[in-house]
Amino acid sequence: MSTTTNATSSTAEKAARQRRSITGAFVGTAIEWYDFYIFGTAAALVFGRVFYPDIDPAAALMASFATFWVGFIARPIGGLIFGHFGDKFGRKNTLVVTLLLMGIATALIGVLPGYAQIGVAAPILLIVLRALQGLAVGGEWGGAVLLATENSSAKKKGFAGAWVQQGSPAGSILATLIFLIVGTLPDEAFMSWGWRIPFLLSAVLVVVGLVIRLKVEESEDFLNTQKLNIVVKVPILEVFRVTPKLLVAGIFASVLGIALAYFTNTFLLSWTTGQLGIERQVMLNVLLATAILQFIWQPLAALIAERIGAMKVMMGGLLLNLLLTVPFFLAIQSANVPFIAVMLAATVLGGSAYYAMLATFLASAFPANVRYTGVSAAYQICATIFGGSTPLLAQWVLTSSGGNPWAVATLYASLVIITLLGVSALARAKKQAGIED
Repeated sequence: MSTTTNATSSTAEKAARQRRSITGAFVGTAIEWYDFYIFGTAAALVFGRVFYPDIDPAAALMASFATFWVGFIARPIGGLIFGHFGDKFGRKNTLVVTLLLMGIATALIGVLPGYAQIGVAAPILLIVLRALQGLAVGGEWGGAVLLATENSSAKKKGFAGAWVQQGSPAGSILATLIFLIVGTLPDEAFMSWGWRIPFLLSAVLVVVGLVIRLKVEESEDFLNTQKLNIVVKVPILEVFRVTPKLLVAGIFASVLGIALAYFTNTFLLSWTTGQLGIERQVMLNVLLATAILQFIWQPLAALIAERIGAMKVMMGGLLLNLLLTVPFFLAIQSANVPFIAVMLAATVLGGSAYYAMLATFLASAFPANVRYTGVSAAYQICATIFGGSTPLLAQWVLTSSGGNPWAVATLYASLVIITLLGVSALARAKKQAGIED
């Protein structure tokens, strides 16, 4: 009887540990993505006028998007720094630091004077704080994925990874809701102080996230590497030495998972509310609806993947996005809001099915003793090359082509094709390395 009772107790404790890890990873990641997304929204709607008012509006928008990219340039640096500490000293404490760093940087943006008050120092300080955001999120994503998946049973690792991915739509929903609320202010009030409210709210959210995250146990896989004394002194060197093919394939497998959100939430928001003349509040409502759809669909896609396999779900979602390219851009060109909403929702279904499984797919590619560094390096290097550059590059393509939407459509389709090739290459590299999903 006592053996049975102990086994039952152990199973219950493992299940509780799994729930706490998934919850802690999800909440912290949602807050970090909220902070990252509000910057993207503000870059599309506000920063050009507040921090770059002395140049042509089109150039100011490009400068705003360039500032947005700075966060992505910093992300692989954050991934390497925090990945190093996460692989040497543990996932949990490292993630507490990333959450604090993100919250402080975001709140400071909320009180940063504009160009009219302090001149050129304003955009310089904005760039510095954006870089700190990038460092924080660079260390956050990989650690959160590992905290959730490494504390979960083999059967539930895919579902646990998908819930970490829920932080992206959850952060997007919260960011869009807050901007919808402050967007109801008169334009003068919104541009002077209303846009600051979402940034200041981050301080409150970080406190909530810290309370939850501090209750989470350290990853079992990391504790095992300590017991076996296989902690690596310089994890990034080991990643390049042992798993270079997995790293490169992982970078390209992540492209659309990173680029799609910033194509829609930043570039498309600017394009539709500017050149196409759609009202700001209307387009924010469309983006909110698609974020809610993503939040609902991703866990369902993960459950489907448990039955038919992650690769089928990922490749199917990517192929759907590729097939939808022409109707998606026909919708944008029409400036018809219902048409845009329907096609955007369809692309979200395809993209988020792939995105739901990306975290677990990447995490399973690297050995536990360098996993934090490997996952972070692959995802964040991709973010620098393809994520932050997407709004800037799309805007450049649109401007240089004289507003031709099909030039932008070609860029979009290229991102999908690169991702398809990357996912396929990573699957082959994992198979050659003898790694099972």
